Amino acid sequence: MSRTDAQAKGEDTDGAGTRRGQILAIAAQLFARKGYRGTSMRDIGEAAGVLGGSLYHHIKSKDALFVELHHAALDGAEARIAAAVAAQDDPWAQLEAACGALLEVQLDPDSLTMPMMNDFREVPDAVRVALVERRDRFEQLFRAIVAALPLPAKIDRSLYRNLLLSQLNSVADWYRPGRLTPRDIAAQIAHLYRHD
Repeated sequence: MSRTDAQAKGEDTDGAGTRRGQILAIAAQLFARKGYRGTSMRDIGEAAGVLGGSLYHHIKSKDALFVELHHAALDGAEARIAAAVAAQDDPWAQLEAACGALLEVQLDPDSLTMPMMNDFREVPDAVRVALVERRDRFEQLFRAIVAALPLPAKIDRSLYRNLLLSQLNSVADWYRPGRLTPRDIAAQIAHLYRHD
């Protein structure tokens, strides 16, 4: 479970007290449902039962809050993927494990990771810069996995990684629970990208 998912359940994940944890969980759910632009500090305060001025005791600003929740979502996803990859020795098995862990996070109906990651166009420029920097650090995981693959020399690893991530990130657009699990889809995608 990612830190943001724990926040959504009202668990204290930051050690600063359960009230702040509850506010973060409510804010994460509102951002996931209504987006950055559609969520106001007033909405968060009303949903959390906190009056205007009191909310700023817990939260610096809407921008800072969104960045914190976005980063927490990626932290949780990154930890889950890293653990899945560490359990494998073979580079192709690591690729499949990473794809599977990412899709399980993205396709979990209770996960807030995808909604938090998909709001880049709605945020102010300064917030976007922070989100992109954190996303780029997240992608280092896949950069390392792709670097270790025994790919033919003619394949551009940067292009390979970007196409793979684009493919994985688009699954949420068409996936419906049923015939294939997220792990099944990950195995198919990893097979399609396998070159040996």
